[in-house]
Amino acid sequence: MSSLKELTWEHHKNAERQEFVKELIGGTISKERYATFLFNLHPQYNLLEAFAMIHSILDTRRAPAIHEDYQELWNSDTQPPLLPVVKEYMDHLLSIKEDPAKLMAHIYVRHMGDLSGGQMIAKRIPGEGRLYKFEEEVSVLKDRIRTRLDDSMADEAKICFDFATKMFQQMMDIK
Repeated sequence: MSSLKELTWEHHKNAERQEFVKELIGGTISKERYATFLFNLHPQYNLLEAFAMIHSILDTRRAPAIHEDYQELWNSDTQPPLLPVVKEYMDHLLSIKEDPAKLMAHIYVRHMGDLSGGQMIAKRIPGEGRLYKFEEEVSVLKDRIRTRLDDSMADEAKICFDFATKMFQQMMDIK
C-alpha cells in the first residue's frame, strides 16, 4: 500500500460506506437514478480535467464518457436536480486551479477510483458504462498516475474524498 493510500484510507473507507455506494455496488440502481448521479458528476470531472490539462497532469478524460452515459440513460425533457455539493466542489476546484499538486490529488481520488472500484461498479450499473471503459490498459494508467503522487497530497485528497462522500449523501436525499 502506498503512503498516500494509507494517509487517506479512513476518508476513502468513509466514502465507500455510504448507502448510495452500496446501491451502486448492489446492482439495483435504476437508470434514472444512475443518470442523475452522472448528471451531477459530469460538471465536476469536466472542470477538474480542464484544469489538469492546463498543467499537463491528465492521462485520461472521463467527462466525455460520463456525458455519453448520461445521454444514453436520461429520457426526460427536464434535467435531473443539481446537487448543492456540485457547486461547492467546483468552487473548490476554482480555488486550487493554479496548484498542480492539489489538482493531482483530485485526479488520484477520482480517476484511481474509476480505474479500481469502478471496474466492479461497471458490471452492476445500467447502460453501456463508458465511464469505466478506458482506451489504455487500466494497469498502465494507474502506474502513470502513481508516478505523479507524493505524501504531500494527502490533505487535498482527503478533501476530495469528503466531497465525494457529501455527494453520495446528497444522492440519498433524492428518491
